[in-house]
Amino acid sequence: MPDFAESLRDAVRVFQSLPMHHRSLTQAAEWCIQALRGSGKLLLCGNGGSASEAQHLAGELMGRYKENRKPLAAIALASDAAVLTCIGNDFCFDDIFGRQVRALGRAGDVLIVFTTSGNSPNVLDALRTAREMDVRSVSFLGNEGGDAKDLSDCPIVVGHRDTARVQEAHQFLMHCLMDQIEAGVAARP
Repeated sequence: MPDFAESLRDAVRVFQSLPMHHRSLTQAAEWCIQALRGSGKLLLCGNGGSASEAQHLAGELMGRYKENRKPLAAIALASDAAVLTCIGNDFCFDDIFGRQVRALGRAGDVLIVFTTSGNSPNVLDALRTAREMDVRSVSFLGNEGGDAKDLSDCPIVVGHRDTARVQEAHQFLMHCLMDQIEAGVAARP
């Protein structure tokens, strides 16, 4: 059985490594603020728990994070079962995010991906598509970043192999991103 104290020490070590991402997180926030102020949108994706992180961020943006403010344009690409199953069935599961980026993305938008491995084929396809379309990309990654690291304009790599520790750090970093976005787009409803 895993030892609680060791798990806690491991989580603390991961969180202590996060200050190295301050500059990248600030860059990501600036791009998101520019997109949202310029009538752009944020496209968000990931698989499994990372899809949940993307949906969580979409909720914070369109709903409320800490402040009552205008809703911010965000689309979680894993949220529509009909779209996912149509693309997966008619084309390929690897295409489910890239096709949506191609349909919904415009220059000036930002694609934000979550992948603990950095090697999910459908996320890599979304990153490639974003690059082709001049859509900036921010990637919350784990381990060493995988192939997504080189495809992303702003990779944020939590250097750990344990998916749970990486996802915990991603959630903290996502909330830090929201702090900056909300401060930068402080217009009230």
